[in-house]
Amino acid sequence: GKKLGYTFNHRNLHNVSLGQGQEVVAEQALDLAAQEGHWVILQNIHLVAKWLSSLEKKLEQHSEGSHQDFRVFVSAEPAPCPESHIIPQGILENSIKITSEAPTGMHANLHKALDNFSQDTLEMCSQEKEFRSILFALCYFHAVVAERRKFGPQGWNRSYPFSSGDLTISVNVLHNYLQASSKVPYDDLRYLVGEIMYGGHITDDWDRRLCRTYLEEFIKPEMMEGELCLAPGFPLPGNMDYNGYHQYIDDALPPESPHLYGLHPNAEIGFLTQRSERLLRTVLELQPRDSSAGQGAVGTQEEMVQALLEEMLEKLTEEFNMAELTARVEERTPYAVVALQECERMNGLTAEIRRSLAELELGLKGELTMTSDMETLQNSLFLDTVPESWVKRSYPSTASLGSWFADLLARISELEAWTRDFSLPSTLWLGGFFNPQSILTAVMQTTARKNKWPLDKMTLQCDVTKKSREDFASAPREGAYVHGLFMEGARWDAQSGTITDARLKELTPAMPVVFIKAIPEDKQDTRGLYPCPVYKTRQRGPTYVWTFNLKTKENPSKWVLAGVALLLQT
Repeated sequence: GKKLGYTFNHRNLHNVSLGQGQEVVAEQALDLAAQEGHWVILQNIHLVAKWLSSLEKKLEQHSEGSHQDFRVFVSAEPAPCPESHIIPQGILENSIKITSEAPTGMHANLHKALDNFSQDTLEMCSQEKEFRSILFALCYFHAVVAERRKFGPQGWNRSYPFSSGDLTISVNVLHNYLQASSKVPYDDLRYLVGEIMYGGHITDDWDRRLCRTYLEEFIKPEMMEGELCLAPGFPLPGNMDYNGYHQYIDDALPPESPHLYGLHPNAEIGFLTQRSERLLRTVLELQPRDSSAGQGAVGTQEEMVQALLEEMLEKLTEEFNMAELTARVEERTPYAVVALQECERMNGLTAEIRRSLAELELGLKGELTMTSDMETLQNSLFLDTVPESWVKRSYPSTASLGSWFADLLARISELEAWTRDFSLPSTLWLGGFFNPQSILTAVMQTTARKNKWPLDKMTLQCDVTKKSREDFASAPREGAYVHGLFMEGARWDAQSGTITDARLKELTPAMPVVFIKAIPEDKQDTRGLYPCPVYKTRQRGPTYVWTFNLKTKENPSKWVLAGVALLLQT
């Protein structure tokens, strides 16, 4: 305060954390501070969107005639999307703006994690060697879980607000445990850090498994014997002072790469590709749409949309006749029920596509007044994105409209072939179902009825064949053959029949046909298996379908850290 020409103490400061009805307190603090020349700190203004216009007026009111030492500081979380940009323009224009961005890269994140401590921290525990080793491992763990977010769903299924507070509390717990016990309680520490301190943020079971696996790799007895590598080429350092650890990071940490997180280099290709696609999509959305862009232009937006919707209406097949199909079913087996359910859902989707396209066609011809829904549909067709009204009746997909529509026609074709006589196809296209879980459950139901086994005591066994779809002429006597699976994060070695490292630039190699059959839970042997999650799309998270146990010669933890999963769409 003295540098600014006046004295300052805590009595001159009004700190208000907004939310829970604190707006009145904030206004009173502003009025008092404007008169007395105090400072006001308003935290979390993003939580009080409706009050921000009042704040803008209040600041404008105090911009003249207030004490010369009067200052207002406001803080807000970054907005997740453009719709959340709620801070009034007047406040932004009249303020000095400072942004605090998280460090990028493993090198910066590890230094920042270590910056939470000091030489005094390293000297405060009687078990100095153990404390320092585990503290450094926790710093690396914190840096990994924070920076892994950049890899998208292959990094974490969902984004979590891990903070330096999680790290400092974990180190406090470590200190208390080591002070109270001569032995290092590795299991207790892993549980408290992985399930409570950091795990308290985590809502996805597969993310919880990932967090747990990192700690099992980083915090274990081998770390005291000098045999632990936190990443390839980066051993856990020995007993050093505080500055020594910072120097060790500068000298020994390998260059930034997915290997530092346990991921395959393809993970970086994937997230950079998606970032580029988002940028190009934004550029596409900014281009003019109302007129031809000079010589050689394809045509106006209306002409392009008209041609596209005519082509789609021509290719779209008639809806399934549910009454006729139901009459043709001789026995309502679990498989037949699934087929009928899929046809019914497909009818709902194709009916909406036909209705909305026909309506838009009349609008473009001038026979109907264009509504906001019709304009939204027109923009979606022009930008090659799947319209929102179709998405609501559809299945999860990350494809552009052209690819999505071709995929839709292929799904209809598969259903038409299946419903001719309702006999199970030789191989099932698992990704072609609205609800893939239903067909996998049907496999268990059919086996349970045949063998009179309790359904809740059964599980699916997954055997990967060495053949492709064309090599199968008929369905198996029990279970089902499924195709259309892709592996992300690794690949399947057909010769050895195990998971192995992916080839560079092969992001989602196709799997051979997989034989699925139901067995009693107690007959399942889980040794040498990696429980591999199956997702509908690369978005993962809410698109989870099932877990297939796949054979592995390596430790399953390697594939957990690599984010290995099976996808039904690429």
